[in-house]
Amino acid sequence: MKPAPLHERIRAEIEGAILEGKLRPGDRIPKETELMAEYGCARMTVNKALSALAGAGMLDRRKRAGSFVAQPRTQSMVLDVPDLGAEIAARGQDYRWQLGARTVLGGDHDDAEALGATGKVLRITGVHYADGQPLAHEDRLVNLAIVPEIAEADLGETPPGSWLIAHVPWTEAENRISAVAAPAAVARALGIPRHSPCLVLVRRTWRGEDTITHVRQHFVADRYELVARFGATSA
Repeated sequence: MKPAPLHERIRAEIEGAILEGKLRPGDRIPKETELMAEYGCARMTVNKALSALAGAGMLDRRKRAGSFVAQPRTQSMVLDVPDLGAEIAARGQDYRWQLGARTVLGGDHDDAEALGATGKVLRITGVHYADGQPLAHEDRLVNLAIVPEIAEADLGETPPGSWLIAHVPWTEAENRISAVAAPAAVARALGIPRHSPCLVLVRRTWRGEDTITHVRQHFVADRYELVARFGATSA
């Protein structure tokens, strides 16, 4: 059997070290000159291997700084209503939810009207973490006329999305996705510079004609991916 090209061997060995945990997210890999010396090859061969790893999302190449093992990105199905904590845990990352504030708003409040609620609304804010890093800021409204029991739920330990999935059936959902510059309050909560790029997911769920919840999540752009997979259909 013909041996694999050298750049493929270099790529496979670095990829193996990452998958086995020998190289962790944020670790700097050897410089190109060090890899050239180790493998006895040209810079072009090393560059080809590193470019393939970067294209696969495994390396973060920084100009004049070198190449680093990329932080894993949490993925979510675009058409799903995911449990973010379960998704992060399923990727082998440590998940944490930090409750910011919870406030009961009257039915005459603008947020209650926007939700389509005629009575009180619970507003919840907080931050989702993956491996100790802020992943997403959440601002959620819940219709207390439909879900009164959430007013007494312990949302310090359990994020509201997980609680709702476990306790409240829904019949219809809508996802809206956009890219924005982080507003000041969101940037502070996520520990990123103001106007940093964020992926915004706005989701609304209903049970029959009643709105259950409206949530706006700002994700740090390079730590989250939305994935849609479709099947072919005939005309």
